[in-house]
Amino acid sequence: MNRAQAIGLAMMAFSALGLRVDARVFFCAWLAAWWWCLGLVLGTFVNAWMHRLTGGAWGEAIRPVALQLARRGPLLLLLLLFAPVLAGLRWLYPWASAWSPDVARPAFLAAWLSVPFFLTRLLLYALAWWRLARAASLAGKGRAAASLLVHGVVSSLAGVDLVMSLMPGWASTAFGLVVLSNQALGGAALSVLLATRFMPHRWSSGSVPATPVWRDLGNLLLMWSMSWAYLAFMQFLIIWAENLPHEIAWFVPRLQTGWRGVALALVALQLVLPFVALLFRAVKDRPARLAAVAALLLAASALETAWTVLPSVEPHSLHGWWLLPLVFGGMALLLLGGLPATLAAARSGGASTRSAHAGA
Repeated sequence: MNRAQAIGLAMMAFSALGLRVDARVFFCAWLAAWWWCLGLVLGTFVNAWMHRLTGGAWGEAIRPVALQLARRGPLLLLLLLFAPVLAGLRWLYPWASAWSPDVARPAFLAAWLSVPFFLTRLLLYALAWWRLARAASLAGKGRAAASLLVHGVVSSLAGVDLVMSLMPGWASTAFGLVVLSNQALGGAALSVLLATRFMPHRWSSGSVPATPVWRDLGNLLLMWSMSWAYLAFMQFLIIWAENLPHEIAWFVPRLQTGWRGVALALVALQLVLPFVALLFRAVKDRPARLAAVAALLLAASALETAWTVLPSVEPHSLHGWWLLPLVFGGMALLLLGGLPATLAAARSGGASTRSAHAGA
């Protein structure tokens, strides 16, 4: 365990104080952090799968991030980190404790939202994610295409089960797409940040020109930012136009409490500022500036995940404001700690090998 991971573990251990203060908010913050970290891993592979299908020099900059994540086995760690969420199942999900056999409910919901079937689906999702987040999924175009399809189905269903069902009376057909777009945006932001900060000279010489690579990566971030904004806005617009009580229940705790400020911040941080910045080649063509935009989008994806999860459980508690940074930061450090050094070492090793071949 390196220093970053040790700090992350300490932060997560300190966050356990939340169990004594407000157990429900603690479990909710843990779920949000876990879902965000899982999305970063899967989103990184989404962009790598897309490159495997389309080609282009831009993918060579982010492919090493996906390969290093696959070698580190982060999904096994994430599955272990999900254990506290299982312990807090009845704290988080009203359907897991409030419904009794005497309560009348639709037959489909009674079967779908039952604890045994819910846990069975989680096991299937975990097996699918473990199979997807491996270097073998990038071995060919056929595997990449199949991985994208499986990810779309599995992760959207998991989003419904793990996040949307926190508010069991609410449903949206666009929710799965919003979840997938935020995961892809977070994964792209992580990949671009690591590529620009720790592998910036790999494409500065040789047959592949450096500027178009960074410009393409900037356009990739712009595309995912606009995709997320479009899907999220269309979901909001349709619900606002219909104005039905069982549908606006999702937005009431997010727009009529202190979380309204977070919603406005998301519009600024995950759309407006990156959109304006990424219109200029002076930003996209310079790795340092592109890294700043990627870092902003990475932080915004974490904020969006917290905004999606916590208000469904407890929108008025103030304990989430200190629990969320602790759990998000700790879990991210535990998952990604040491990855920059590994990428830098891999780059140096590759450069040494090329120099040796040139000398021979």
